[in-house]
Amino acid sequence: MARWCYRHRLVVLLLWLGALFGLGAASAGAGTNYANVFSLPDTDSATAYDLMEKAFPERAGDTDTVVWKVDEGSVRDESVRSRIEPALEEIGRMKGVGEVTDPYAAQGAAQISEDGRIAYAQVTFTEQANAVPKELIEDVVDKAQAAEADGLQVELGGQAIARTQEPPQGTAEAVGILAAAVVLFLAFGSLFAMLLPIVVAVAGVGTGMIATMLMSHVTDVPEVAPLLGSLIGLGVGIDYALFIVTRHRRGILRGMKPEEAAVTALNTSGRAVLFAGGTVCIALAGMLVMNMRFLDGVVVATSLTVVLSVLAAITLLPALLGLLGMRVLSRRQRRRLAATGPEPAEASGLAARWSSYVQRRPLPVAVMAVVVMAVLAIPVLSLRLGATDQGNHQESTTTRQAYDLLAEGFGPGFNGPLQVVVEGDAPTGLVDGIKSTEGVAQVAAVPPAGGVSVIQVVPTTSPQSEQTDRLIDRLRDDVIPQSGAEAHVGGVTAVFKDFASVTADRLPYFVATIIALGFLLLMVAFRSLVVPLTAALMNLIAAAASFGVLVAIFQWGWGTELIGVGKEGPITSFLPVIMLSLLFGLSMDYQVFLVSRMHEEWVHTKDNARAVRVGLAETSRVINSAALIMICVFSAFVLSGDMEGAMAGIGLAAAVALDAFILRTALVPAAMHMLGKANWWLPDWLEKRLPHLAVEPREEPPAEEPEPVVAGRTSVVHGFVRTADGAPVDGAAVTLLTKGGRQLDRVMSLADGSYIVSVPAPGTYLLATAAESYGSRAGQVVVTEGPLVYDVELAEGGVDAVN
Repeated sequence: MARWCYRHRLVVLLLWLGALFGLGAASAGAGTNYANVFSLPDTDSATAYDLMEKAFPERAGDTDTVVWKVDEGSVRDESVRSRIEPALEEIGRMKGVGEVTDPYAAQGAAQISEDGRIAYAQVTFTEQANAVPKELIEDVVDKAQAAEADGLQVELGGQAIARTQEPPQGTAEAVGILAAAVVLFLAFGSLFAMLLPIVVAVAGVGTGMIATMLMSHVTDVPEVAPLLGSLIGLGVGIDYALFIVTRHRRGILRGMKPEEAAVTALNTSGRAVLFAGGTVCIALAGMLVMNMRFLDGVVVATSLTVVLSVLAAITLLPALLGLLGMRVLSRRQRRRLAATGPEPAEASGLAARWSSYVQRRPLPVAVMAVVVMAVLAIPVLSLRLGATDQGNHQESTTTRQAYDLLAEGFGPGFNGPLQVVVEGDAPTGLVDGIKSTEGVAQVAAVPPAGGVSVIQVVPTTSPQSEQTDRLIDRLRDDVIPQSGAEAHVGGVTAVFKDFASVTADRLPYFVATIIALGFLLLMVAFRSLVVPLTAALMNLIAAAASFGVLVAIFQWGWGTELIGVGKEGPITSFLPVIMLSLLFGLSMDYQVFLVSRMHEEWVHTKDNARAVRVGLAETSRVINSAALIMICVFSAFVLSGDMEGAMAGIGLAAAVALDAFILRTALVPAAMHMLGKANWWLPDWLEKRLPHLAVEPREEPPAEEPEPVVAGRTSVVHGFVRTADGAPVDGAAVTLLTKGGRQLDRVMSLADGSYIVSVPAPGTYLLATAAESYGSRAGQVVVTEGPLVYDVELAEGGVDAVN
């Protein structure tokens, strides 16, 4: 398929452009129909909601609030009424506004605070918040705030009003892409190579977002789903393309033609991308275990975007590689390739030195990594799930000002009233019992309608307070049962409390499911029990540490105002499920790319130390570059204007940073060095029953550069000559001798420290290595029918052990 896409690149490009513009046109005509369905089956708040919906079906539109406050006097003064009343009347006449409740009307006395300085009016639109035209909302805001004067403050709150404060759509995505472009340019040094992953990611995310908009008409898709879909889609889309482009460029630099390099890259890294994308989708599908309708739409949006991002990486990317040809390399690389010829495979520099350091000191590295992760995980012990509201907005926003004014004038619980719903008339004993309950500020029984009575309960504490949660428990466990009535506690605050409770109850099953699925996939891929066990443990450590960071920032308030996300509060109830799905999927990606290279080396050498060292040295740079890109993309979602988006962005950025730079770069290789050959142990009976799955087959050497053939040779000894810190030794003399001291072959090591000597027949030989300033080293080697891998480490200033 890669070869077909490479050769028919114009057809592939036209197909992708047609899909993008075709879906875009369909979406523009159909619009969106997002639905935030928070109902949870078999919960008290869900029963209350169903009863209220049956009794009051006319309350379909979004209700927002206009709040005003006077510095002196009363809101009843004529100077205030003469400014506010005309504004409210004009708002009521606007097309799309259903009703405006006026505190100056006969029934509006309760809408004025006891001290007379704060009042509010409720504006009910004819549509839900996401369907109200933004121009209408802006007109309402402008008309209300035009009534302001010296000593008279006017603010507005509500879901529809909050839409006027959202930054321009796509701001977060644009900033994330720009930051990723900088990282890619530094990594590749080529403008065209930099553009490839971005174009592929935009194509995948663009089609995914448009398809999600269309699917919102046939299934319940919450408003936050497209944001989360674009967040994960950009991250994996750029990363997957980065892995393939890196392998493609490496093939060209080794002397392969561009077409063969592209085919090889897709057959190696492309397979790993398919496997990694599948694991992300499986982790996301694990959310279905929670049995929450709200999360179903999130699974659809994010999984669809990941699938399309993978599809773009394995079809659109080879077509773009065909268009660019040699220009995927920088000019400097092309000139060097033409002048000096193909490069040998290099694993030198900082990555190789770090890999050697981890091999020599695995225990201190592991201990340091565990300590860092444990310290960061401490805040997770105080994790509290709940809901964010407009009280968490930035202080400068009108929604936050309105929220604070209502709390000041009518009590903190006014922003989150509870509804006690009763079938039939509300018993007097129930109303009296609620009034006398600790934590209740106001109680008002609404006249029955449709055979249902509603008792409005205003708590003394804010919706996000733990005391409000305890009040809901008292009403359900004590007050209602003692009254003998069959009643249910509902309202937004109760819904989110139930959501948090259900999440906490079902979270262990969800975590167990995705860990089990990941374990099985890695066990089949790497024929090991220890590797998937290590991966599962690392995922749990990364989750604990990233949630610790999330709690410290968003719940403890360490820097919330500084990064512009408003006031601290509880962690949104559904966020742990979504974050864990994404985190486990992304962690699996890095584990696959890291361990697949280690596994490849292990299969061919059966040397665990070499396998771990080579795997880390050759993959750490690309993994760290990919992680840096994801961190940029995720962090940019702080600019989304959405608290849940900001939480997910910061949480995932922290998780990726900790996972890539501490776990995969330090703790995983250190643990694998300490475990030794046990890493690759699998019982024989299980080995025979497991299916075989090739994640990333061994990359064959380019056909243009075959291995030299030596007459009479049956095998070779090859490897690297390095210093103690992992630096390659160039120009070292490597000599193969018989046991009697006769020289059989002699070569000089290359710039990357590699060497290869010919062996005439299987047997025992002496391999001597000498280099200026490093002394020499000699060792006995036993050669069988196949090639032997033998690395040599020279110490600077060492003695001449050969001569």
